[in-house]
Amino acid sequence: MEAYGHILLFAMPAFLALVLFEKWWGWRKGFDTVRTMDMISSLSSGVTNVTKDVLGLAIAIGIYPFMVKYLAITSIENTLIVYILTFIIIDFNGYWVHRLSHHVNLFWNLHVIHHSSEEFNLACALRQSISSFFNLFTVLLLPAAILGIPEQVIAIVGPIQLFAQFWYHTRHINKMGFLEKILVTPSHHRVHHAVNPEYMDKNLSQIFIIWDKLFGTFQEELKEVPPVYGITRPARTWNPIRINFQHLWLMIKDAWHTSNWKDKFTLWFKPTGYRPADVAARYPVDKIEDVYHFTKYDTKTSPLFTAWSWIQLVMVLLFVSYLFGQIAFINQLDASYIYWYGAFVFLTVYAMTDLMDGNKYAFIWELLRSGLGLYFLFDQGDWFGLQQWSGMDSLKLILVGYFAMSLIVTLYLTLKSPAIPIKEFTGKSQS
Repeated sequence: MEAYGHILLFAMPAFLALVLFEKWWGWRKGFDTVRTMDMISSLSSGVTNVTKDVLGLAIAIGIYPFMVKYLAITSIENTLIVYILTFIIIDFNGYWVHRLSHHVNLFWNLHVIHHSSEEFNLACALRQSISSFFNLFTVLLLPAAILGIPEQVIAIVGPIQLFAQFWYHTRHINKMGFLEKILVTPSHHRVHHAVNPEYMDKNLSQIFIIWDKLFGTFQEELKEVPPVYGITRPARTWNPIRINFQHLWLMIKDAWHTSNWKDKFTLWFKPTGYRPADVAARYPVDKIEDVYHFTKYDTKTSPLFTAWSWIQLVMVLLFVSYLFGQIAFINQLDASYIYWYGAFVFLTVYAMTDLMDGNKYAFIWELLRSGLGLYFLFDQGDWFGLQQWSGMDSLKLILVGYFAMSLIVTLYLTLKSPAIPIKEFTGKSQS
């Protein structure tokens, strides 16, 4: 928990810098692939995911040590070869977990957030799930356990393999020659994120593209078929918390409404997108039929609104950075504090992105999150131990002023200058 938080203190600024660099590069080249609200939504999604992980809210099935103890046929030391072998095993494992996520209704809910952006850029790489409370990844590490690979090696190699998947989420790098035969490249992953019929559920590998070529899921990017990004049932929101549970909520409603008792229990494990025929007829949902002609989700905002969205993003990054850097100290003050802090972060993201959607109830969410922040300040006479680093009186005034300003600005934007969802058809979708 603490070690991962410290790693993220260095990783988050690096990711943010690269996202902003891609935005600048696209502007400079006249090929901007990063829409501001979409980018803020993606970064907010990243915040919720890493907060959940650092707080240990995912309940891992901790059987790997057990498997090593009872199934290992040999004992292996922590050598370079072991780390390389572990990387390959985790990547092979990741391919099959990823493939399962694309083909089973229930597991798609754990992955849909990553595909929900209708753009393809470095920011969308940060759209990661908060709905995966059970970690089934360990179960598929059986080959590593049989070989006796230590748990510590898995803990080191796992994050490295995850972070190595960031760079290829871009449209600014073309095909890469010989590397296309070995590694997952931007070209390969553009195919993976596309909703074109030719590209659906292809290129599921994470680092080594060889898995797709071995198991029949490889598809080259075709010049005559430009990728169109997103999901066939569009999210239609910037709120990453809503996106994380949209598909699950649809399945719950379908299970409730269907008159077919078999479907009530089996629809969860049917192919992704399956809906019982009776509820599909009575309760249709928006679905893209022609990927080249649809309106991308967007909201029209004023300069003030856009500026305020940036301010709120910076503030949530500052709040979460303090949590990650001081999580052990905060936990010592009171074991419940880190979870209250996590709730505050989630409320901040929810209120911010609901405002970006033009939701008329956004002020209510902002009232809840600012009220919670003010309660912490006055109940503790501090902000989770921050007074050890700064004079608390001046800092307290700054935070009180921030929460008061946040309430006033949110109320003004909600009533006088709201974000307006763009619903009119805007022409052929830009791929």
